Amino acid sequence: MIKHLFRLFLLTGLVFTGFYRAAAQDAITGVVKDESGQGLPGATVVEKGSAKYALTDIDGKFSIPPAKEFPFTLQISITGFQQQEIEIYEQPSEAVEIVLKTANLLDEVVVVGYGEQKRKDITGSVASVPIEIKSQPVASVERLLQGSVAGAVVTQTSGQPGGGVSVQIRGNNSITAGSDPLYVIDGFPINNDYGLTDAGVTDGSKINPLSSINTADIENIDVLKDASATAIYGSRGANGVVIITTKSGAKNKSSVNYDAYYGSQKVLRTIPLLNAAQWWQLRKDAAANSGKTASIPTISGYSLDTTGAGTDWQDAAFRSASIQSHNLSILSGSDKTKLAISGNYFKQNGILQNTDFRRFSARINLDHQYSDRLRIFTSLNASNTKANVAPTAIVGNLLQTPPSLPIYQDNGTFVVNSPFESALQNPINSLYNQLNETITNRFLGNVSAEYTIADGLKAKVLVGADIVGNKQNRYLPSTTAEGQALSGDAIVGSIFTSNWLNENTISYDKEFNEKNKINAVAGFTAQVSESKGAIAEAAGFATDAFEYNNLATGITSVAPRSLANKWSLASYLGRVNYIFDERYLFTVTFRADGSSKFGSGNKWGYFPSAAIGWNVNEEKFFQRFKKISLLKLRLSAGQTGNQNIPAYQSLSQLAYFRYNFSNTTVSGFAPNTVPNPNLGWEKTFQTDFGIDLGLFKNRINIIADYYYKKTTDLLLTRTVPGTSGLSDFYNGQASVVYQNIGAVSNQGVELYINSRNTEGAFKWNTIFIVSKNTNKILGLGDGVDQIIPVISNPSIAKVGYPLGSFIVYKTDGIIQEGDAPLTPQQNKNPGGQKYKDINGDGVITQAGDRVVIKNQPALTGGITNTFNYKGFDLTIFFQASLGGKLYNANRANLELGTGYVNGSTVLLDRWTPTNTNTDVKAAYQDPAITISDRFIEDATYYRLKNLSFGYTFPKELLSKLRIENLRVYVSAQNPKTWTKYTGFDPEVSLNGQSLINKGVDQGVYPNNKSYQVGLSLTF
Repeated sequence: MIKHLFRLFLLTGLVFTGFYRAAAQDAITGVVKDESGQGLPGATVVEKGSAKYALTDIDGKFSIPPAKEFPFTLQISITGFQQQEIEIYEQPSEAVEIVLKTANLLDEVVVVGYGEQKRKDITGSVASVPIEIKSQPVASVERLLQGSVAGAVVTQTSGQPGGGVSVQIRGNNSITAGSDPLYVIDGFPINNDYGLTDAGVTDGSKINPLSSINTADIENIDVLKDASATAIYGSRGANGVVIITTKSGAKNKSSVNYDAYYGSQKVLRTIPLLNAAQWWQLRKDAAANSGKTASIPTISGYSLDTTGAGTDWQDAAFRSASIQSHNLSILSGSDKTKLAISGNYFKQNGILQNTDFRRFSARINLDHQYSDRLRIFTSLNASNTKANVAPTAIVGNLLQTPPSLPIYQDNGTFVVNSPFESALQNPINSLYNQLNETITNRFLGNVSAEYTIADGLKAKVLVGADIVGNKQNRYLPSTTAEGQALSGDAIVGSIFTSNWLNENTISYDKEFNEKNKINAVAGFTAQVSESKGAIAEAAGFATDAFEYNNLATGITSVAPRSLANKWSLASYLGRVNYIFDERYLFTVTFRADGSSKFGSGNKWGYFPSAAIGWNVNEEKFFQRFKKISLLKLRLSAGQTGNQNIPAYQSLSQLAYFRYNFSNTTVSGFAPNTVPNPNLGWEKTFQTDFGIDLGLFKNRINIIADYYYKKTTDLLLTRTVPGTSGLSDFYNGQASVVYQNIGAVSNQGVELYINSRNTEGAFKWNTIFIVSKNTNKILGLGDGVDQIIPVISNPSIAKVGYPLGSFIVYKTDGIIQEGDAPLTPQQNKNPGGQKYKDINGDGVITQAGDRVVIKNQPALTGGITNTFNYKGFDLTIFFQASLGGKLYNANRANLELGTGYVNGSTVLLDRWTPTNTNTDVKAAYQDPAITISDRFIEDATYYRLKNLSFGYTFPKELLSKLRIENLRVYVSAQNPKTWTKYTGFDPEVSLNGQSLINKGVDQGVYPNNKSYQVGLSLTF
């Protein structure tokens, strides 16, 4: 009896259990659609808790093997839509239909300082780079901000492969201290310090430190702009913060991805120059107008062309150059572990001969849930880069070298020097035979552990390192003009920098009574950076064969140099976010930073901020406005700081000097700087008012901001008078001292619009941004109204004017018969350049007749249109800068009209007794350039920045080849630019080495336009 009862009980239990846990048999099929009923291709369907997943085909259909038993959960996700989970309780009798809702902008998770927040909970101004922009093939991450983040002005300061990029977020806050933003890469904060990758040996454009980062690894880029968002970074947040998150694996999903592109580059444009016959006539006219006779120099080994086309130096130097990138990544994961491994090879040949940039990089990201309470993160990146750099003078030489001069002598060797008055070097010889290389090895990584103490309460410890080693080699062979007099000159240098970081934070994230939400973080961080470098040099080599590899064979030795510096930063930080009923938002942030760079009584700076937000659309009274899906108001104010100056500037420093005692030279040391124990923080106070608006179920999203920033106690350099006896012996310059003097303001408006214009099978999305910033110098210290760094330079920093302004003479046409010769130039005869007598004293002088001209863009912006239809995609990205100016120093040289150097074709319309109706002065042998407004040009430009057309193959076709995804595409970078600027490029020519000198175009490596074909392949 008992035996039969047991069998009955067991049978009942099996039947009962089987009702809920019936064995699954057939694959689960279905379709994923949007709210309009159109299928969504590329959606990921994951069986939660297992490694099984599928991707939807071009019609949104999928098929996935079921779990062994019912019930189980399917998780469906795709970019731009809200993730959805559905329970499968039994074998469906027909295909499952899943409708995904469009993602709400406010539900996006954004990375902020030391944590993450939903966009609807953010009170500060935070922008994210759109996915359409992140897919661009660029060499460095900063280029992805250009035209995609309102308020960010990005300028490629050199077209040198791997070269510099300047970034200003909401204007220039400083003058002589750093102005680029802080970059936080997977939690590690770094300044884009060019000293890290510059041992001080190569001549030419500096290599961008961030070019070591593989852009294909990047998952998200978030930009913190106002004080509420950046104050958590305290002394390093004044110039904005760019947070970069790299890709990680996914739970229960594995994939192998290969992304590659190959392309060709060309110079954007060349400068129209005189040919040999035209130049020779110019030379004869200049000599005749100066009372002289043009003569042909006595030369041997080659002949000069004075009647034909001669040498086109630009054509000989510029080339069609290849660019390629190959990226292989493995993304994998289980319930507890997510792993991402990637490797990249990038090679960009320069558009100038014998210049290039090459990068190898590898990354490992690991996220492991060790236990219910302990989670471990690891992010490791290693890279090796090498660049062959174009020497500084190359572009100027290309433009100015007379076309009558050939490249080669009759025996096939290079001509070395120009035989004319301006002894220019043969630029092609320099390009091919100078060795000018820089090699950088970089390791950037961190390991962190996060421990859950209690529900909502977590502690995190992070330890990281940024280790950079740079080696530079330069050799000037005796066959070049630069090395000829020295019988070869070899220089090698290296700099090694180790940057260590420790962060200890505790966070609390809790919701109470469904209406009260608190998110808080507090912590202590410490960072130490130490650099050591050395340079060795020798000259006078019997042979060029050894290049820089055997300095001991040089008969002329140069004293070696070395350096060492160290700085440290300790910080306390805290932030509290409080949200009530999803409507009212409050944020308070505080950070205290102690820097070793400042005086003993001023090492600590304190940086608070506060912000409030109001989600108006959550109010009951607002429900009547059906077409407005979100309305959020934000107001913030706070203070951030800047300590981006060299170490030891508050201390008196010693310099090496040679002394003579009893006809014997001895070594000694003496002070060369003035100590400033009161040196302290540069501080920026910022207020921001913002509006976030969503219309028509968030099909249109608008973000608008107004801000005002004032930076005081500027870290400004002052020249120490020569009467002090202090000088910089090695550089042969007067000594300078940093002081906290002066003030700068920035105010502006920003607008961001994201519109989903059409939905369904044909999708059209538009992103539009525009911003305006007004920069003004408010003060430069007591009794100082202006700073002119170099008298022969057009740049000036003047109170009441923006940084980058110019001080110049104003031209007033050409001197005609009977005119007063108002000119500082030698040619005071008819045909000479005439200038305006500003102070009316009858003569033209620097002190009385130069004027200051403001220079800053009126508007910057971009518009991106993305189209998708049945696997085809098209992206069109325009970028613009309106109202800026450039001083075209190249043009100033090319319009001299002396006949010493080549000239612009503009000189064909020069003044002659039979051609008086012109604004081009007569030819004359006066080699001095008069800095005038003639060479200040409108730098407004509109640029088709990126054009990309691609096709993603149908899933049903790829499944037969066991390929998950395949996209092929063609793209163009900078294919078309509309501008009135007459130089190579209105963007690349901006000088990013100094904020005062920005806006001067003088011999900068030109930018390029490029065309690529590429593919993205996933297994």
